Amino acid sequence: MTTIPSAATGFIGLGTMGEAMALNLVKAGTRLMVWNRSASKCGVLAQAGAAVADDVADLFACCGVVILMLADGAAMDAVLARGHGAFGARVKGHTLINMATVPPAYSKALETDVLAAGGRYVEAPVSGSRKPAEAGQLVAMLAGLSEDVAAIRPLLAPMCQQSFDCGAVPGALLMKLAVNVFLITLVTGLAEATHFAECLGLDLATFVAVLDAGPMASNVSRVKAAKLLKQDFSRQAAISDVLKNNQLVVEAAHEAGIASPLIDVCFALYGQTEALGHGEEDMVAVIRAIEQRTSAIP
Repeated sequence: MTTIPSAATGFIGLGTMGEAMALNLVKAGTRLMVWNRSASKCGVLAQAGAAVADDVADLFACCGVVILMLADGAAMDAVLARGHGAFGARVKGHTLINMATVPPAYSKALETDVLAAGGRYVEAPVSGSRKPAEAGQLVAMLAGLSEDVAAIRPLLAPMCQQSFDCGAVPGALLMKLAVNVFLITLVTGLAEATHFAECLGLDLATFVAVLDAGPMASNVSRVKAAKLLKQDFSRQAAISDVLKNNQLVVEAAHEAGIASPLIDVCFALYGQTEALGHGEEDMVAVIRAIEQRTSAIP
C-alpha cells in the first residue's frame, strides 16, 4: 500500500465509469486512495498518483470519506461487510457517497444501517456515460441530510459539471430512474429510426445530418447517431448495464402502480440484445434486436 495521509478520500469501484471519475479527482489534486476487486484495474490510477490500498480494510482505515461506484447492492454489502460484525467498525465515523445506481429501497435501507452505526450517507448517482465521465461533465443527483450533501458537494466538482439536490434518500435514485426513462427511450428510438431509414434505402449520412441539424438534436443523439452510422458499437454505456438500469425503472414503476409502456418495450429489446451476445457492446447495439425482429417478419 502506498503511504497516504489519513485525510485522503477513498474510491472503490474502477469500472467503465469509475476509472474515469477517479482519474478526474486525482488530476484535480484530490488525495485519493483506490481499491478494486480486480487489482489490475488500479494500475492507471497508481500511475496518475493515487494510492492503492492492499484491501478494503486498509482503505477505510485511511479514508474518512469513501466513494462507492459499484455494480450492485451485493457488491456494496460485501465491501462494507454489511450483515457482519465488521460493518459497524467499518462505517462508523465515515461518510459514504454512493454514486452507483442501485434499487431505491436498497439505498434507503443502507442509509438506515449506516446512520445507526454512526456513519453518514449521501446518494449521488450520476447521469452520463464513459465520455462525459472522462470529460468531468457528469450530472450528479444528491440526496441525504442537508449538511452532509453540502459537505461533499465540492468533492464532486472535478467529476460533475452540475449537481442537484433531490431531498431525502432515496430521492436522488428515484430522480436518476426518471432521467433514465428518457435516456433509454431516446436512444432506442434513435436506433429504430436508423433501422427504418436503412431498410427504406435512405442515405444514412444524410439522415444523421438532418437529425443533427434539427430541433431534436442533443449531445446524446449526436454521439449515438454517429456510432450507428459508423457501426461503432464500442462501449460507452454497455447493453448489460442499460438492461440493469432498465429493470430498476420497470420494477419501480410496477411497485408504484405507474404505467410504463415505452420502458417495458425497451426492457424486452435490451434483454433480447444481451441474449444475442451483445451485452458488452454500447447501448446502440439494441439495433441488433430490432434487426432480428424485422428478419422474423414473414
